[in-house]
Amino acid sequence: MASVGKEVSNKQLILRDYVTGSPKESDMYVKTSTIKLEIPNGSKAVLLKNLYLSCDPVMRIRMNRAKDSIFTSYTPSLALSGHGVAKVLDSRHPDYKEGDFVWGPAVWEEYSPVEEPNLTKIHHTDVPLSYYTGILVYPGITAYAGFYEFCSPKKGEYVFVSSASGAVGQRVGQFAKLTGCYVVESAEVDLLKNKFWFDEAFNYKEDCDLNAALKRYFPNGIDMHFENVGGKMLDAVLLNMRDHGRIARCGMTSTYNLDEPERIKNLMFIIYKRIRMEGFSAIEYFHLYPKFLDHILPYIRESVIVYVEDLAEGLENGATALLGLFIGCNVGKQVLVVSRE
Repeated sequence: MASVGKEVSNKQLILRDYVTGSPKESDMYVKTSTIKLEIPNGSKAVLLKNLYLSCDPVMRIRMNRAKDSIFTSYTPSLALSGHGVAKVLDSRHPDYKEGDFVWGPAVWEEYSPVEEPNLTKIHHTDVPLSYYTGILVYPGITAYAGFYEFCSPKKGEYVFVSSASGAVGQRVGQFAKLTGCYVVESAEVDLLKNKFWFDEAFNYKEDCDLNAALKRYFPNGIDMHFENVGGKMLDAVLLNMRDHGRIARCGMTSTYNLDEPERIKNLMFIIYKRIRMEGFSAIEYFHLYPKFLDHILPYIRESVIVYVEDLAEGLENGATALLGLFIGCNVGKQVLVVSRE
């Protein structure tokens, strides 16, 4: 491991330019520069060694030139950024010390000096550190808040989760099963039925008639839908919701690479069936983080909840890992391993 005060190389994954349509690996490139592993006296900065970076669909939105979005666009010729796990190498900040493990905002590079750190210390290190890119941070909170706080589930209800093999969908389906619900999910069938013990599963990319597929698995309709896909999937779900059903929306991955979003044709069914549909972000539920950890950590430690990660090694494979999210290459939460310490 490089020692403090030494000058070392520092790889970064750079965005070449704003992206339109489907992004390509050539839209990003790896740049290597040097960095001195030291924080100057008088500063309140910290120096991080990045360990694990989260590959998230929202990163595609940030590759666009800013327009009608709550997300800040990336700057071409600079490194990508998102969330990740890091180790503190050096610190002049009173809240962080050398050797601390932290999660929070992260630049896609090997080493990062952070002038105004807004990082969360990791106190529970008896679980893999990489879990703090997914199940134990925003994807986990998204699933927890959307399912328990918004959907208010009841035992025996019928639950459908789209894009179920990702970090959020995994959690929602397993929370639903633990509540005693009937759960159908769409993504990688063998994984969902055999590893996550969902009741049924189908591959939405191979099923040409989504409406027929949902009627097959939900002959009496859907009580709760956790929405990650949008587009044709949402249109089919609206036809198959039960009266007074609930739809929690945290993403629309089918639209991220489109210049014009797909039109939803069946929105009138929200009125016909008195459906409650609401979009939300994990950030507005972050005040529940201690409660969320108390809920989920015992399940992880006792292996009641199964968590699957798809680990890609090295920044040189970052573009491939990130873009794989949009063509269904990942099985489980996609994580980029920068260093294992």
